[in-house]
Amino acid sequence: MTKPQPKKTKKLIAIAVLCALVLGTVVSWQILNSTPQASVPEETQPPQDGLTFQRSASWSEYRPATHLTPNSHWMNDPQRPFFLDGVWHFYYLYNADYPEGNGTEWYHATSTDFIHWKDEGVAIEKYKNGLGDIWTGSAVVDSENTAGFGKNAVVSLVTQQVDGVQRQSLFYSTDGGYSFTSYEGNPVMDNPGVEAWRDPKIVWDKERNQWLMLLAEGSKVGFYTSSDLKSWNYQSGFETTGLGIVECPDLFQMSVDGDPERTTWVLGISANGAESGRTTGYTYWTGSFDGKNFSTDQNDPRWLDAGSDFYAAVTWDDPQAQDQLTHRYAMGWMNNWAYAGELPLSDWSGGTMSTVRQLSLRDVDGQAQLFSEPIPALNELEGQPETSDPQSVTADQSASLGKATSDAYRLHIDLSQDKNAPSEETLVELNDAHGAKVTVGYNFNEQKLFLNRGEDKIAGSMPDLYREIRSEQLPVHDGQLALDIVVDTTSVEVFAQDGEVSLSSNAFLTPGGHEVTLKSLGGTTDVRESKTTPLAVAETQRQ
Repeated sequence: MTKPQPKKTKKLIAIAVLCALVLGTVVSWQILNSTPQASVPEETQPPQDGLTFQRSASWSEYRPATHLTPNSHWMNDPQRPFFLDGVWHFYYLYNADYPEGNGTEWYHATSTDFIHWKDEGVAIEKYKNGLGDIWTGSAVVDSENTAGFGKNAVVSLVTQQVDGVQRQSLFYSTDGGYSFTSYEGNPVMDNPGVEAWRDPKIVWDKERNQWLMLLAEGSKVGFYTSSDLKSWNYQSGFETTGLGIVECPDLFQMSVDGDPERTTWVLGISANGAESGRTTGYTYWTGSFDGKNFSTDQNDPRWLDAGSDFYAAVTWDDPQAQDQLTHRYAMGWMNNWAYAGELPLSDWSGGTMSTVRQLSLRDVDGQAQLFSEPIPALNELEGQPETSDPQSVTADQSASLGKATSDAYRLHIDLSQDKNAPSEETLVELNDAHGAKVTVGYNFNEQKLFLNRGEDKIAGSMPDLYREIRSEQLPVHDGQLALDIVVDTTSVEVFAQDGEVSLSSNAFLTPGGHEVTLKSLGGTTDVRESKTTPLAVAETQRQ
């Protein structure tokens, strides 16, 4: 504690004079600076809490701020991550010889939050064991040493193809998934004489103490069981119709609305929805599984994401979660084989990985449905939001919802039909400085959410399928709609009504400074809340 000072008159006078001088200086400074100070330019976001909101000037035009990409060359299918020693391990198909040479292998990246990534290099190399390159499969941590490679060895079952024949091979890792050895008994499953026979998904069946494999077999999903990950026995097949060639199957159990007394199984596949007016994506059924057979009472499957670019998706649980049946994670490849090699990506190819989503299974009109929302960790990248005042946009008029101050940003918009003069359709437009735009819309008459990139920067030079509008049915209550839109340099991901519907598509606008406007057609739209939030750069740690 500071001791009191003696009261001396001279000293008090000196202090008074000094105070007067300081006060006069402050007042003079304020007068001289009575005009507003220069603020941070609209097109930039000031650094905060160690976050950087502008991509490096050395990056190529479309290198994303928040989405995972390779440093160079080609990427496609994600492989389901696993958690080991406090780190998530993730792999994706990678071709370092693209476009001159073919063949993929598994590239390794690690993360602790699914937002920040570290490159670890190629983990399973192609063309090393005489059976071809490395395709999609799945990796598991063999915590009980069932395969004999050691406790907590990482075992990967993958498809290899040589001379047009697809087989399943086993690779194992004893260093935590950083490098793999080809099993001397490969292939562990030889082709029975069919053309499409790939993408093994391995699941531990806890109830029956056995390994389960799902295999994509043309229009069918095959179910196999094993005790050691090496010898597999066929159990059953689940036939699909009108979905093309099945790829990347998936099986998991979840509780409905978090109720442990109400659980169901979910069978997912990547498929082609052209027969029902869709494109390729992740589709799923809910039902029951008895260890050998999956059965469902659904006539038609549901789609996890109705956009153009959410394919080969994987889902996984969190072993750290208190209740692993309540939530899962999901990630898809943001590209489409109809134009996969035509995106203007400059220094890499193959698109990006999607924002990681958190899945929940909820009851919608008596049916279990997957909801999909950005993982909470994305919030850590958020800067200071720009909030627009509530407003009513009358028929066939437009209103500004603000301007993005960073290349990647997030929009939260709550809107509704005006009760006295209800709108028929509402459009949220993302406009760049050169006239290109992407539109997220909702048609109240048709109860349909849609995403239109037909006027983006590259649409005119892309195949017709690129310009097709993607949509999904979404009934709303009392005309109220909540949108959560994640925008990056190559993509727009739309989540509506807390994730009841999602639409994810590649979309190209000139990065930075996007003007966000809302148009109301046929009536008035009430904007209850609108918030534009910058997203910081989550730069991958490269080798």
